[in-house]
Amino acid sequence: MEAKEFKEFAKAMTDYIAEYLENIRDRQVVPSVKPGYLRPLVPEQAPEKPEPWTAVMADIERVVMSGVTHWHSPKFHAYFPTANSYPAIVADMLSGAIACIGFSWIASPACTELEVVMLDWLGQMLGLPEEFLARSGGEGGGVIQGTASEATLVALLGAKSKAMHRIKEQHPEWTDVEILSKLVGYCNKQAHSSVERAGLLGGVKLRSLNPDSKRSLRGDTLRDAIKEDIKNGLIPFCAVATLGTTSTCAFDALDEIGDVCRENDIWLHVDAAYAGSSFICPEYRYLMKGIEKADSFNFNPHKWLLVNFDCSAMWLKQPRWIVDAFNVDPLYLKHDQQGSAPDYRHWQIPLGRRFRALKLWFVLRLYGIENLQNFIRKHIALAHFFEKLCGEDERFEVVEEVLMGLVCFRLKGDNDLNEALLRRINGRGKIHLVPSKIDDSYFLRLAICSRFSEESDIQESWEEIKASASDVLAENK
Repeated sequence: MEAKEFKEFAKAMTDYIAEYLENIRDRQVVPSVKPGYLRPLVPEQAPEKPEPWTAVMADIERVVMSGVTHWHSPKFHAYFPTANSYPAIVADMLSGAIACIGFSWIASPACTELEVVMLDWLGQMLGLPEEFLARSGGEGGGVIQGTASEATLVALLGAKSKAMHRIKEQHPEWTDVEILSKLVGYCNKQAHSSVERAGLLGGVKLRSLNPDSKRSLRGDTLRDAIKEDIKNGLIPFCAVATLGTTSTCAFDALDEIGDVCRENDIWLHVDAAYAGSSFICPEYRYLMKGIEKADSFNFNPHKWLLVNFDCSAMWLKQPRWIVDAFNVDPLYLKHDQQGSAPDYRHWQIPLGRRFRALKLWFVLRLYGIENLQNFIRKHIALAHFFEKLCGEDERFEVVEEVLMGLVCFRLKGDNDLNEALLRRINGRGKIHLVPSKIDDSYFLRLAICSRFSEESDIQESWEEIKASASDVLAENK
């Protein structure tokens, strides 16, 4: 394919994408297919001769769209949102065209330098302390990771590197194996499963601590666990505070946890994967009180800030501990400017990295802070609208406080009734929800996910939930 044909293909695809997104309401949110549906739709082998691009375009609906779950439909309320916008899509096109692998500054200076500046822009938007920003002239700075799961693992490995260094100075006779066997980290029981997985991958113990009645991990709980572990000969080295848990969007008591971590020289990582986007709105920054006590902070613009996946923003006060943990420096990756700018391969798990800062640059410029704030506020207002609808129906109850764009609710009654309700809702195929369970209480989660969502969409989803509830209640009389 040469440039002339590419232009035709790309224009046709642009039209298709715009048509798809503008009319996404008309599509069934979850496809009615079974595992293995796709194989009979395509040949057994790749073609020997090239096919025209028009043939590929003609097959998109039949092969691909017939098996797509439409995450950007206003009827999709599962998990948390995944961001999507035209500026980010166009930026990904340019990234794909440049196709650099920005593992070091010299590999593509613009790839590194735009990322440094964009993470400063974004950090300022959130109100992060200057210590986290490259522009401060200090050690700190930001980096784009693939996911919050990666960021948590990177933070844990940095914390481990720092702790190992400190303990070896105190106990030079101890071996690495002895030290590792004593290290222990902490998180809320409601923290994302990726925190536990980071502990497994990092080869360290991780304790899940019980939250309070609001699902928040408190400082005293952490302090007591640390005292107990020190008494038992263990070495506390890190804690993960979650701002916006997956099940209910609860917020750990960051300020309290930060004090305890400082008292005990423990690395504090803050995981705000979903809710972190809301901090661009000043009225929600109270939820990150104590952020100045953290060593690393992460949130996902690719969840709720209109930047397409993948773009997980992470800031570190002392990235040298990450660099020390990951540093492998073969001759073929060295260059004359080392030390004058970040070589981001030392800040992440993989070596290779795409030009993801373009997405941030395009979105921040083409939306502006004001429109991004309005987008967040609108989603939260829609969640409160759904909360109000639930409150007006005596059959339902809202089970957790609504702070962001998530409402946790259930039918009054036992878990079996609510499980039947979810099966009925998803079985009808008009909207899509997922459940969660805390303290043996099963409930449904409704997340505001689509940038196209309006009050009328939430009303339609509510009507579908009510109709499904009426059916289930009638069957269980």
